[in-house]
Amino acid sequence: MKLILYLSNGYPTIESSIEMARTYVDAGCDMIEMDFPSKDPFLEGDFIARRMAKALEAECDYDKYMVGMAKAHALLPDTKFILMAYESTILEIGIGRFGGFCRENDFEDIILVGSSTDEVKDRLIAAGLKVSCYVQFNLPEEEVRRALESNGFTYLQAVPAPGQATREHPTLKSCIGYLRSRGLENAIYCGVGVHSPQDAQMVRDAGGDGIFVGSTILRLHDDKLALADKIREFKERC
Repeated sequence: MKLILYLSNGYPTIESSIEMARTYVDAGCDMIEMDFPSKDPFLEGDFIARRMAKALEAECDYDKYMVGMAKAHALLPDTKFILMAYESTILEIGIGRFGGFCRENDFEDIILVGSSTDEVKDRLIAAGLKVSCYVQFNLPEEEVRRALESNGFTYLQAVPAPGQATREHPTLKSCIGYLRSRGLENAIYCGVGVHSPQDAQMVRDAGGDGIFVGSTILRLHDDKLALADKIREFKERC
């Protein structure tokens, strides 16, 4: 199972983010989710939103973020990067320019956040990119349908909120089994509510193809030894 770590791009600087990507990989990370800090991160919790705001205070030019992302991938050519961007950010950059940047630098997988319509998603797919689809733990039919139609991986909620699990599918293993029974063939990467190596093992045992880990790792950025140890602990359970 793949260990996918979230990297707050530009926090505290773009160059430090490039170096942190190397630290992630050296410790055992398989894939990196790297964001474009959003000027309106309305779907983020306070912790991530504050990091995005600080990054943009230090550098608000998205051209420089793209240069940094390209440098990170050139430094780590064997590591797969997943780019996370809000729709508003892609529109500010320009859909065509964003798609061209991704193709030129072999960034294939996109997490598109905050979409108001399917226009941006459809144009990114037409440009040759793969756009992921988020599915909540309670498996809303519309989200399942969109996952089945998607050309990208499915981002499945790993841990339900209180009262969110259904009687039919009370466990992550049951949720994954249901999606597979519906014909989903794309990779299923699980995140949200993942905080410990034990959570990683739970996802692995449930049949997940990968696990997203975010704030647990981000909170250790100021202590690289502890961060590397924690990454190795997660990797051992993957």
